[in-house]
Amino acid sequence: MPLFFENMIVVKTKEEIELMRESALVVSRTLGMLAKEVKPGVTSLQLDKLAEDYIRSQGAIPGFLGLYDFPNTLCMSPNEQVVHGFPTNEPLKEGDIISIDCGAIKNDFYGDHAYTFAVGEIDSETEKLLQVTKESLYVGIREFKLNNRVGDVGYAIQQYCETHGYGVVRELVGHGIGRKMHEDPEMPNYGRRGRGKKFIEGMVVAIEPMINMGTHRIKQHRDGWTITTQDGKPSAHFEHDVAIINGKPELLSTFAYIYEALGIKSDEEDEFRQKALVL
Repeated sequence: MPLFFENMIVVKTKEEIELMRESALVVSRTLGMLAKEVKPGVTSLQLDKLAEDYIRSQGAIPGFLGLYDFPNTLCMSPNEQVVHGFPTNEPLKEGDIISIDCGAIKNDFYGDHAYTFAVGEIDSETEKLLQVTKESLYVGIREFKLNNRVGDVGYAIQQYCETHGYGVVRELVGHGIGRKMHEDPEMPNYGRRGRGKKFIEGMVVAIEPMINMGTHRIKQHRDGWTITTQDGKPSAHFEHDVAIINGKPELLSTFAYIYEALGIKSDEEDEFRQKALVL
């Protein structure tokens, strides 16, 4: 999504954060439903239709559809596409990867959440890219706490990914979220410790590393949306909605529905939940 920010952090009450959790979990459940459908031969337009129908069945509306004139429910970005790709009629192939970025509006609040899926079996080099990118998401989330700053999150993600030899996209960033999809502050995946806006109780942001196997440089296509890596190498993208509650980062979204669908066991989210998640 193009980012249009209001230059003011909108702090949420505890009650509003719980409403935002409902919105985020609609997206999480949508991605969990799609996890079973991502396979060779399916088209991203088919997945897009499934997502729209599912979101509406949850008493929500698609958050991306019509936002900044985007024509679909999902941003679908395979292989060298970084983000903002359009769903198409081209079938997915064995060995592809695809970032699925999804938004939903419920209770007048947005949820925004992304996961990069493997299509069938993928090569070990690409598998490592997905693993490190997802790990960097949690490395960044750990720094989203009371009195830290935007640069602390970006620095942590950047150092983790660059240590593995990957390129960290500069032009695209995470963001605050609430009654608007994009709120202050911008949340880059690079930066310097101690720099940027200070985190305060009740902030809610979408943290979303966009990490390339090769160069960090990207190019935007003539359609005004599609972003690809400049060198044509794969890119991975993972995103969570996170609030500061009692000074600590609290996940509002979850990958648990995806893992349930794919038969994956994981405790990676446990440290970011102050109460148990009920599926």
